[in-house]
Amino acid sequence: MSETAIRVEGLTKRFGEKTVVDDFSMEVPKGAIYGFLGPNGSGKTTTIRMMCGLLKPDAGGGEALGLDILTQPREIKSRVGYMTQRFSLYGDLTVRENLDFMARLHALPKAKDKVTAAMEEYNLAPRARQMADTLSGGWKQRLALAAVSLHAPGLLLLDEPTAGVDPKARRDFWDRIRHLARQGVTVLVSTHYMDEAVQCDYIAYIAYGKKLIDAPSGEIADRVGLSTWRIEGKGLQPIQDALEGADGVDQIARFGTSMHVSGKDEAKLKRAVQQFAGREGITVAPAKTGLEEAFIYLMSGAENNFS
Repeated sequence: MSETAIRVEGLTKRFGEKTVVDDFSMEVPKGAIYGFLGPNGSGKTTTIRMMCGLLKPDAGGGEALGLDILTQPREIKSRVGYMTQRFSLYGDLTVRENLDFMARLHALPKAKDKVTAAMEEYNLAPRARQMADTLSGGWKQRLALAAVSLHAPGLLLLDEPTAGVDPKARRDFWDRIRHLARQGVTVLVSTHYMDEAVQCDYIAYIAYGKKLIDAPSGEIADRVGLSTWRIEGKGLQPIQDALEGADGVDQIARFGTSMHVSGKDEAKLKRAVQQFAGREGITVAPAKTGLEEAFIYLMSGAENNFS
C-alpha cells in the first residue's frame, strides 16, 4: 500500500477573473497531520477541497487515497470526512439523532452499534438526548468530529476546527486528532492560528492563492533562514524605534515585555541588537526562530493579487 495519501500537481482554481489557487503541487504522507496556514481568504480551504476531490480544479490533477481526483470524485467523497468551520449538523435534533442520521446517510452496516460506540468514544453518551443547538462550542465540536469520523474515513478535512472554543476543548480535540492519525487517518487542517500549527506534523503556508513553503513543521524556520534575537525588559519602545529599518533587521515582533528581532544576515543582525545589551534592565540573547516569525516574514514578501 502506498505511503502517500495525496499527490497533486498544478492545481489551479479561478472564480471569474480571480485566480484563487495558482499552480499548487504537494504530496501528503499517509497518517500525517498537515496544517494549511494563511490569512483569511488566502485559498486554504479551496486548495484542500480540490486535493480531496470535493472541488474540481480548472487545471492540474492528482490522486487522493489512490483515486483520481478528476475522474473518481464520488469514490473519494465516500472516504472523506469534512468538518466545516461553522457547525453544520441539525440543531433541532438530539446528539443521538444527528449521529443516527449520519450513519443512515453513509448506509453503514450495524449502524446502531457504530453510533453507540462513537458516543462512548467521544464521551457523548450522557448527552445523547440533548438538542445539538444547546451544546457549548466545545461539545458541538466533539459531536461534529464524531459525525465526520463515523464512517471510518481515510482522510479528514478540518476547516478552522477550533475557532471559538476554550483552551481545554482545543487540547481535547487535538488529542483525538492525534489518536486518529496514529490509526492511519490522514488529516488536513485549515487554520490561521499559530497554536494550531505547532500541533501539525507538516505545514504549508498559502498566501493569495500561492504556496510559499511546505515542509515538516520542525524544519520551517530553518528553511526560511531567519536568525532571531530576544530583547527583554521595560521601556522597549525606544529600542524598537531605533531598530526599525536598521541594517540587518528584517522584522520585529512584540510579545509584551519582550520582542523578537529577526533578520536574514546573522552578522548584521547581531551588530544591530548588541548595542542595547549593556542597558540597565535590558537583556539581549539569541532566540530560536519560531513559526510565527517565519510566517510573518513569508507574508511580508507575498504579493497580494486578490485586490
